[in-house]
Amino acid sequence: MEVTRIFDLLPHYETHFPKEDAICGKENGVWIKYSISQYIDIVNNISYGLMQLGIKQGDRIASITSNRPEWNFLDMAILQLGAVHVAIYPTISESDYEYILNHANVKMVFVSGWELLRKIENIINNIPQLKNNVYTFRNLRGYHHLNEVIGLGIANPSPQYLNEIKERITPDDVITLIYTSGTTGNPKGVMLTHSNLLNNVKAVVPIIPIIENSRALSYLPLCHIYERMMIYTWHYCGISVYYAENMAKIAENLVEIKPDIFITVPRLLEKFYDKILATGRKQKGLVKKIFFWANHIARTYTLKNQSWRYRLKLKIARKLVLNKWRTALGGNFNVVISGGAAIQPMISRIFWAMGIPVLEGYGLTETSPVIGVSNFFENGIKFGAVGPPLPGIEVKIAEDGELLTRGHCVMLGYYNAPDLTREAIDEEGWFHTGDIGQFEPEGQIRITGRKKEMFKTAFGKYIVPMHVESKFCEDSLIDNILVVGENKQYAAALIVPEFSDLRSWCTSKGIPYTTNEEMINHPEVYNKFKKLVSQYNKFFGATEQVKRFKLVSYEWSIQTGELTPTLKLRRNFIVNKYKDVIEELFV
Repeated sequence: MEVTRIFDLLPHYETHFPKEDAICGKENGVWIKYSISQYIDIVNNISYGLMQLGIKQGDRIASITSNRPEWNFLDMAILQLGAVHVAIYPTISESDYEYILNHANVKMVFVSGWELLRKIENIINNIPQLKNNVYTFRNLRGYHHLNEVIGLGIANPSPQYLNEIKERITPDDVITLIYTSGTTGNPKGVMLTHSNLLNNVKAVVPIIPIIENSRALSYLPLCHIYERMMIYTWHYCGISVYYAENMAKIAENLVEIKPDIFITVPRLLEKFYDKILATGRKQKGLVKKIFFWANHIARTYTLKNQSWRYRLKLKIARKLVLNKWRTALGGNFNVVISGGAAIQPMISRIFWAMGIPVLEGYGLTETSPVIGVSNFFENGIKFGAVGPPLPGIEVKIAEDGELLTRGHCVMLGYYNAPDLTREAIDEEGWFHTGDIGQFEPEGQIRITGRKKEMFKTAFGKYIVPMHVESKFCEDSLIDNILVVGENKQYAAALIVPEFSDLRSWCTSKGIPYTTNEEMINHPEVYNKFKKLVSQYNKFFGATEQVKRFKLVSYEWSIQTGELTPTLKLRRNFIVNKYKDVIEELFV
């Protein structure tokens, strides 16, 4: 059958890829695998149960959970009823939960367990339609369980009525509201349709090298459109999905599952590389020399015009060192797809040298999400660029450098916000991305910064902070950096050290490591970072160079608020949090 709506993916999967491990999650140390037929049965029973509970086309149902198979079961069950899935991040504030649940007029909410349930317990009474309509994926006293819905469906099967409902659903119907941060202070509800996502899926499929019985390990939040669209893509291609237990166990799960395909953000690849370097620094003598010789070979990898001398050195480096790095990451990758933020070209080079091709994609929630992605066709890959636009998607660069796009990927609009929709999509249908970009001579897109993140110094010179930050983060001692300086005489920065590497460096210099707070104030540590700043400043003109900096004593994270769920910097949050520290940099 033709796949024109998201739930059409399930019968398509069953017909072409009758697998026993269509979707898998780990419970109490054991991988629980669901065949595609089990998947379909559970989805249908949830739909029957929701019908009994009065859910109808257009109703909004929310989920707040980490990645697990139940998310997919619920998602498909909601969509084949013509209802709308409001997938909410598990990391937002209580006030944002209250705003979203009210703004979307959510009728039911499914929460994974106590940790997330506690985040909305205090606001449920402020949302009348949610009273007695909170369900969990775990048995929690006083709350309904997903199994109750499934049981209700088993007791009241309605296949004919369900089919009638499905027949009325069109590709242009809204399937999800995804709330993104808004400039007004309230999140904006992005409305996406079956057509938005499936056109993206079908455009991406020819790019991905797929072999029989392929597996993908998934760890990015399913509430994020990037991971969600790729899960739909894996369903379309019959690729088994295994959900990582948590962020801390990704490396362990990679070795366990040995996936062929991995979707990630650059930050995780950087972390993998930092751990590899930390291992190398512990080596001694000839072993250490060979390790860092191979590392140098990897960092100078090129896609084209490799000399015979380089190819020979690469072959030796792989045999002695790089193949071990690949094995430590599962050893089975055909491709890694990176998105959500710009990847350092150096990181791409290293993974390609390992024999792990990294493709970089670009897009936004409002564009379903992929606008462009690198590929294995002619002129499909260039380090530092995100590849050409996908088929069916137009891209142009405005006079001020902003990247505009239109086509099947562009959202229907922002829910109940026509004014905001008109601001984002002009009369000719062009969506204004807010990103500054350019086209490479071969046709690839290069993103150079965010329009709203650019700032002007007191001398009227523009600085694109992402450009500077990306270069500084190539150093293994720098975990994160935020460049500031709007309306100031120079650029300055907050720098977060990579503390595990800093500890190793201190040990090598005979400096006793006490606490992070004490170490960032140690004169030798400060001087080391002063030298690093001078070293990387050489890559930039005088205006962009970091003149002063302050070291931060703890790692920025999603939990502490400095990073988004895709590990990008939350600039406004950081600037407000470190307001006094930043002011001192300009005294």
